[in-house]
Amino acid sequence: MDEIFDVAVVGYGPTGLVAASLLGQLGHRVVVCERWPSLYGLPRLTHIDDETARAVQAAGDVDEALRDSSPTEYTWVNGADELLLKIPAAPSGPMGYPTHISMYQPDVEDAIDARIRSLPNVEVRQGWSVTALSQDADAVELTLLPWGDSRDSGAEDRVRGRYVIAADGSKSDFRNLLGIDRDDFGFNERWLNVDVEWLRPVPEELRTTKQYCDPARGHMFMVIGSHRQRFEFALLADEAKEDAERPETAWRLLAEHHGLGPDDVRIIRQLVYTFEARSARRWRAGRVFLAGDAAHTMPPYLGQGACSGIRDSVNLAWKLDLVLRGRAEESLLDSYEPERRPHATVVTHMAIGLGGIANMHDPEAAAQRDAAFKAGHAPPPPAIPTLVAGVVHRQDDGSVAPPAGGLVPQGRVTAAGRTGRFDDVVGRGFVLVTAGGVAEALTAEQRRFLDELGCSVVRLGHNVVDDDGVHTAYLEELGADAYLARPDFVLFGAATGGEQLGALVDELRADLAWTEAPVPVGA
Repeated sequence: MDEIFDVAVVGYGPTGLVAASLLGQLGHRVVVCERWPSLYGLPRLTHIDDETARAVQAAGDVDEALRDSSPTEYTWVNGADELLLKIPAAPSGPMGYPTHISMYQPDVEDAIDARIRSLPNVEVRQGWSVTALSQDADAVELTLLPWGDSRDSGAEDRVRGRYVIAADGSKSDFRNLLGIDRDDFGFNERWLNVDVEWLRPVPEELRTTKQYCDPARGHMFMVIGSHRQRFEFALLADEAKEDAERPETAWRLLAEHHGLGPDDVRIIRQLVYTFEARSARRWRAGRVFLAGDAAHTMPPYLGQGACSGIRDSVNLAWKLDLVLRGRAEESLLDSYEPERRPHATVVTHMAIGLGGIANMHDPEAAAQRDAAFKAGHAPPPPAIPTLVAGVVHRQDDGSVAPPAGGLVPQGRVTAAGRTGRFDDVVGRGFVLVTAGGVAEALTAEQRRFLDELGCSVVRLGHNVVDDDGVHTAYLEELGADAYLARPDFVLFGAATGGEQLGALVDELRADLAWTEAPVPVGA
């Protein structure tokens, strides 16, 4: 018990994997506690967006993670297969990836796990559940038990972490240990999930994602990589979960709706999910932070559940890094929930709204919906929100100064003879991107702060060549000479001229509650 880890991560799904990898790569001692003895090995999530792909790029070998992936668009139709809504997928979005990606979750988890296993400062303890916790002024003590053992087995162990990220899912035992309740947004629908592997080439009409908003029975399908497929069917009020999970039910529904049988596909996973929308009332309890489904759950209609959890991890990782290194006051961590909760709540309500379209069981109401969509009265596809609080550039009244709080792009660049994705070539962390010599106006103290922060300073066309013009175009879009971005790809702020840039750097320093480096003993 003399050993104290910097961070304990509870849960080893996508949220926990990303948190452990990012913090481990930053040099911190991390212990992962996961009750299951191995990675899940089957797809639960099937979609990520380009922002999440960029986070995967930071956490593991993204090309390996997305080796069996493809862009996918979302099409919403009524029971008569008439178009209601289409959410297209750009082949290459602002982050350098398709905006909507169909992917195979085990590939993503394996790639990040491989990165973690290469880090000697990260210890992964699979097959251990957390049964108790206690906090003091310095750390959190976790009591661990081999999964399935009882407390009197004598196999109990303990670990201490200065901070804990609880990412152990929607039924989070850790959240329950903390006594944190959840608010229920009132969305509860049961759907049968049937994952299959194709035994023949995938029919062209199924190489996409399609939602049937049929009042008789909502159903949908989505491609998973190149040779797997997910089919989902809404359960009706009088249908029992046990009946729905029998193989004959899946085969009947696959035949009725898609004409498929055992000669076409092999079922690899079949279970009933209850889609819900809930949020923990507190996302922080002292030195513990809830993340992912432990903090918030949402219906899957936007494909944003795992994306939101990974955003939590990327947000927490850089803040914990600065605090653990003694470069920022602990008050910086207070910005986690104010930044992430409003963002996740908006996304949740967007998903609920789409879920209301998909789960409209009244034929008359569905007909009115169809008429409104056909008449062009449907709202446009929703956009992911920006930050409305936290560590971002503000106006004089304290509100966020647009476009701060949005996301900065990633193109292909060349520097020091190397060409590739911006983050891989320039480096991860804070980045100041400039055109011209505007950064030369910074004072020696401001430059020293950026250097100690680990901020990469990019002068386009000088030390970095903007090969596809993405970053140059973004500066022109901002109408600025420079922009300052956070490690989670969030725009802190933009500036025109050296005076504005200096003020922006000073504001960042204040927002981070920056501390001077400790003076070495004997200096």
